[in-house]
Formats: sequence, structure tokens, C-alpha cells
Amino acid sequence: MRIEINGKNCKVGEKLTGVVEKKIAKLEKYFDEDALCSVYFKQEGKLAKTELTISYKGNMLRAEVSGENFYDGIDEVLPKIERQIYKHKTKLESKLKRDAFIEKQLFFRDEDFAESRLVKTKTFDLTPMTTDEAAEQLDLLGHTFYVFQDAETGEVRVVYLRQSGDIGLLIPKKAGK
Repeated sequence: MRIEINGKNCKVGEKLTGVVEKKIAKLEKYFDEDALCSVYFKQEGKLAKTELTISYKGNMLRAEVSGENFYDGIDEVLPKIERQIYKHKTKLESKLKRDAFIEKQLFFRDEDFAESRLVKTKTFDLTPMTTDEAAEQLDLLGHTFYVFQDAETGEVRVVYLRQSGDIGLLIPKKAGK
């Protein structure tokens, strides 16, 4: 597994890089060499935000935590990622290493996982509008995301509310492009 470590508003030193690489190495039992693990550290005032994203064979796992320092953050984010792997174990087994689940040395306590299930299906009309109009609808409805049809391109877009309170825009692209 390849590891990329980046930071914003902070310096990622050799000591932190070494700790991260050593701890992430424990996740290599799940992935082949072509997996990419991106660790992103961001200092936001007094909060140290740690984000970990693993991309592999068209799938993505992501977890983030905020705390007092990055060392505690990496210790908190790894169990979250491993829980995701175990939660979706049956869906992922064909894409992960064959012996990924033989070893029982985990970052977290082996506990019961609540199974996610589909409980509601909604249909809605895609309304052609600008991104600004969609952001306005998002605010008016009080939702965390809003799906719309871009008035210029006719393509589906999603505006969403970020944790910072700002609005983000998702633009889907076809795999492999």
C-alpha cells in the first residue's frame, strides 16, 4: 500500500511521518500494493484535524477526527477505518487480500456492528438550476445536501453542507476518466 502524507497550516515532521507509516502498515493486511492511503493533517485554530482516505480498486474508505494533536488523531482514525472494513467485510472480501480477515489483531475491540439497511426510498424531480440557486434551496430546506440538474450542462450535481458551515459542490465523473 502506498502512503501519502500532507498537511495544511502545520508542519508534518519526520517523527509524525514515521509514526503514521508504522501504524498504517497494520492495515496492509487488508490491501494489495495498488491501494493508496492518503493522510491529511490540518490545523484549524486549536483543533488538529486528521483525515485518512484509502482508495483501492474503485472503492474508497474515509474517516476523520478532530482533537488536540495529530498523534492522538491517528490513533483515533485507524480504528474507524478498520471498523468500516469489518462492517463492509462481505461486500469487500472479493477486492481485499484473500487472507485479510484471518488475523484477529485489530485496532478496536471486536464488538457487534449495527447492520445498515435501506429503510426509505425517495423519488424527486431534477430541476434545472444554477449552483447558486441550488445552494439557496439547500439553505431554505435546511438539508445537508441537495441534488439538482445543472442548467448549463444538464448534468446531475450535488451541493452539500460542509462541517465548517460552507457549501461544497459534487460533480460526478465517469470512472476511468
